[in-house]
Amino acid sequence: MNISTISFDVDQTLIDTDQVIMRSMESVRDELMRCVPGERSRSLTVEQMWSIRDREDRGYTGDVRDYDEIRRNSFLKMLDYVGYSGPDLSQRLNESYLKHRYNDIQPYEDVVPVLDALGTHYKLGLLSNGNNYPEYFGLAGRFDFAVFAQDVRIEKPDPRIFRIAAERASCELSQIMHVGDSLETDVAAAQAVGAIGVWLNRVGEANESDIDPDHEISSLTELPGMLGV
Repeated sequence: MNISTISFDVDQTLIDTDQVIMRSMESVRDELMRCVPGERSRSLTVEQMWSIRDREDRGYTGDVRDYDEIRRNSFLKMLDYVGYSGPDLSQRLNESYLKHRYNDIQPYEDVVPVLDALGTHYKLGLLSNGNNYPEYFGLAGRFDFAVFAQDVRIEKPDPRIFRIAAERASCELSQIMHVGDSLETDVAAAQAVGAIGVWLNRVGEANESDIDPDHEISSLTELPGMLGV
């Protein structure tokens, strides 16, 4: 493999974003019950809150997702759900959410050792549709480049976002190995531009798609051996 650059997805690849978001939602639920006491608030589960947020995400019509807007709209829907009709409390709920959302993020245990092992041999970068920048989870200064969809206004699997990554890494697309948890937006998207697509399958999910990863790993710790480092 003529690899000079390794790019990583962020969410569910370097950090367990789902777990952090669920904990943050729990803090929002506690705040909601304080602000709007009653049976409707007590009966609202974190799973229902996540479902409301997920519907807002799926229904978003912008070219590139604005997660701040999606979150604010979700909180307004939650207030409607519990029957609240007073002054807007969405900002208060958002503040409670953000307090936990960005204070509780930690990288998976395999991340730092693998970055240490690979960093002296390859250019390392981030290529993400999310909004978790490396300084949020203790990895500031660990990457040679970063491409976030909300900054360049292009989302994976659009091939243009991979071309931007190649430009920032000063390499050819064929020299990039991209690692991520999504078969569609990470693996297939990388392969479509001539890069190598590695599927990080931490939970042992069955591949029921027609996408054939170049490599499948269950932990980032497999990367150095796979690359002969």
